[in-house]
Amino acid sequence: MLRKEEITYVEKKIEEYGMLNYHVLEGMADWVRVVDKEGTIIYANKTMKEALGDNLVGMKCYKPHGKEAPCNFCITDRSINTGEIVQKEEVIKGKYFSVKSSPVTNSDGKIIAAVEVFRDVTRERKLEFELIDKNKKMSKDLGFAKRIQEKILPSKETLDNIRIDYIYKPSEMLSGDIFDVFHIDDENIGIYISDVSGHGVAAAMMTMFIRQTMRSIKDDILSPSTALAELYRRFSTLNLEVDKYFTIFYGVFNKKTYEFVFANAGHNCIPLKYNKDGMEMLEIKGYPIALLFNEMVYNEKSIQLKKGDKILFYTDGITEAKDKEGKEFGIESVIDMINNHKENILSEIEDKISTFSWGEQQDDFALVLMEIVE
Repeated sequence: MLRKEEITYVEKKIEEYGMLNYHVLEGMADWVRVVDKEGTIIYANKTMKEALGDNLVGMKCYKPHGKEAPCNFCITDRSINTGEIVQKEEVIKGKYFSVKSSPVTNSDGKIIAAVEVFRDVTRERKLEFELIDKNKKMSKDLGFAKRIQEKILPSKETLDNIRIDYIYKPSEMLSGDIFDVFHIDDENIGIYISDVSGHGVAAAMMTMFIRQTMRSIKDDILSPSTALAELYRRFSTLNLEVDKYFTIFYGVFNKKTYEFVFANAGHNCIPLKYNKDGMEMLEIKGYPIALLFNEMVYNEKSIQLKKGDKILFYTDGITEAKDKEGKEFGIESVIDMINNHKENILSEIEDKISTFSWGEQQDDFALVLMEIVE
């Protein structure tokens, strides 16, 4: 309750300014106070007094906040001088408050004071700060994961009689595209490209599974079709949700016979084999690695390669890139670029995608070029 002298003071002001009865504000959970043109508190509700003391009325508005001078940006002064409703945030005794100041007018419409409502937003701010801290840590962790993901990519080098080059661009910090090249034995080299559904952390973790499993399988299984069937079997034991799946095209090159044997698990970006004489799509059907059946059987084909042959592997971030009208880049554009730019094809496609695409990159993409050399 107000002391007698306070009641007298406030009622005098109410009578002078024609303000509404202050009693309707006493039951509010938020702090409420009225500040006059001189910056003096002429009313504070019960909740505010319980928190800051009974002697608020008659104080300068900045005193209860522990300040010795007016705020640099005084929302009360702004409301009184402009008639605006102004809001800012204040820290009072370690708590965060959202403060809204509104002008108060008398019966003649003249602004004679401002009413301030203090809402405690400490919980929200602390949650916000915790979220910011966690996001910083997550960004740091993602940066580390990105470096690891890039480090496990194969080297751009010549392995015996094949040369490998590639371009790898995630749409986010982490990618769902993965490819690898490795020696299987003294005669054979394995190469695959894979595209995991989705983006970000979950997709990136799946690429780790693919890489680890394929490198484990290669030591025991030479046949690409059998290797993909085993990859399917091991994936099914993970018991993931049905929306988790990936595609993969896997081939084995014999460096003595130049035979290239390949199988496809749903990878719809058909690799393109080309040389100065023409082009061929390495097309073969097969289901994606997904929770479709208990087991899967894949087919395989083989082709004979020779010096100068190149095979371009890619993911759908290339073919499904869209321009501002929603038109996709498409396989036809990739074929046209190979026909017109047989040299530096990777950088040529990357530059073309960059100018073709509208807005930010929407999907991960990878381009891998395998060339038969001496």
